Amino acid sequence: MNAGTLYLIPCPISDETAPWEVLPAANRAVMDALDYFIVENTRSARRFLSRAGVARPIEELEFRELNEHTVAGREVEELVAPVVAGRSAGVISEAGVPGVADPGALVVEACHRRGIRVVPLVGPSSIILAMMASGLNGQSFAFNGYLPVKEPERSRAIRFFERRARSEGQSQLFIEAPYRNGKLVEQLLQTLAPETRLTVAVDLTAPGENIATRTVGEWRRSPRPELNKRPAIFIIG
Repeated sequence: MNAGTLYLIPCPISDETAPWEVLPAANRAVMDALDYFIVENTRSARRFLSRAGVARPIEELEFRELNEHTVAGREVEELVAPVVAGRSAGVISEAGVPGVADPGALVVEACHRRGIRVVPLVGPSSIILAMMASGLNGQSFAFNGYLPVKEPERSRAIRFFERRARSEGQSQLFIEAPYRNGKLVEQLLQTLAPETRLTVAVDLTAPGENIATRTVGEWRRSPRPELNKRPAIFIIG
């Protein structure tokens, strides 16, 4: 028996955005054909597929979770077993694209080891969208996840990424828990040099989307954007 295919299915970044406003129509045929989904969160995945209007009733679909609590090894092998047996599967994260800043990579790696075909579908990535719109160096960039929460580790990390941006010309991207965004911006403006450029990209693809790149000196003289509880990407360049 031939193995199935693993499809990486993007979903909207924002709940305020309807699926087919940001996803290509070609994704629909894949989503309609699948009945097995490996997801970061079952509830949000069911909601996404329901809003997308997939052909099969949601009650007939099988969902298995792959998230930060999943342990590499037997748990991942169990998720991949149906694909090995010939059943195709879709991987869905809570927002954006699977496998990037997302635990989906574990099941993708397991499929590659078995020679199972992995197909990434087109869709919105907050990391790529922010980089595209930043005006900073898109030829060399790095996504660094979350900065340390506590001092002095956080200030050291900020200075480290600033040095890398300057010495290597490499744009440095990172994120923060939305409720701590305002505090992070204030610390960035206190720590970075006035001539360093900083991009703040908020609510990407949502109606309230706002993307701005300024020098730190300019940011210090400008009103701060409202960031509380709004998903954001930060870039030092």
